Amino acid sequence: MLVSETMLQQTQVARVVDRWERFLGRFPTVVACATSPLGDVVDEWAGLGYNRRAVYLHRAAQECVDRFDGGLPTDLAGLQSLPGIGPYTARAVLVFAHEHDIGLVDTNAGRFVARAIAGRSLTPAEAQAAADDAVPAGLGWTWGQAVFDLGATTCHKRSPACDRCPIRRHCTWARAGFPSPDPIDGSAGISAPQSRFDGSDRQGRGRLVDALRGRSVGDDELAEVMGWPEDRDRAARVAGTLEKDGLVVHDGATWMLPG
Repeated sequence: MLVSETMLQQTQVARVVDRWERFLGRFPTVVACATSPLGDVVDEWAGLGYNRRAVYLHRAAQECVDRFDGGLPTDLAGLQSLPGIGPYTARAVLVFAHEHDIGLVDTNAGRFVARAIAGRSLTPAEAQAAADDAVPAGLGWTWGQAVFDLGATTCHKRSPACDRCPIRRHCTWARAGFPSPDPIDGSAGISAPQSRFDGSDRQGRGRLVDALRGRSVGDDELAEVMGWPEDRDRAARVAGTLEKDGLVVHDGATWMLPG
C-alpha cells in the first residue's frame, strides 16, 4: 500500500499500475527494499518522475527494519515518523490497508469536502475534520473509494457534472444554488498549477538521473547531459541539489547513482 501511494503522488494511475507490479516484483518486501542499494531503487523508479520519492521510500524501508521489525507501523504517528510520509499518505495507508474510519483529503476528496459537505473554502484543519466526521462507522474503506470515484468522475475541478451527480440533492453548494466563488477555490487539498517544466531545473535533474540509470557521467559532459551545454555553472548547481537529496553521488570527477 505504501509503495502505491508513494507512486501516486503527482503521478497518474495509468502510469503507476504496471510500474507498481514491477517494483514489487523486484522489491517484494520492506526488508528487500531496505537492504537493496539505493541506486537500484532509483533505477526501478525510471519513468515515474519526482525521483526523490524513491529516496524517501528506501529510507522509510530502512527505518521500518531498524524501528519496526521490518513491518510498517499501523498508527498515524508511527507512519508519519517515516521519511517522506505526510498526513495524507499515512491516512491512505490506514484507510485502504487497515480499513480505519478516517477521512482522506487529496485533490479529489478535497473537492467533495469543500463543495458537498461545507459549501465553502476550508483550511486544512477544517477539511480534515469534515472528512473525518463524514465517514460512516465501519465503512472507512468503502467511503474512501466512493469519495475518490466521485471526485474523479463527477466532481471535476472545472465544469463539474452536477446534473448527473448522485448526491446533488445532499450537496451543500448545489442546495445553495451554486454561489460564487466555487468552494474549492483556495480550499485545502486542491492542487495548484505546477510551474513550467520545459527548461526548468526539474527537467535538468530528471535528465541527469535518467542518464545515470545507464552509465556514469563525467564533469566534462554534465552540462550537455542536463540540456544546458552553454551553462556549466547551472548544471553544476542543479546537480549539487541532486547530490544533497541523496539521488546521486560525485567522486570529484564523475556523477553516478548511489551504491
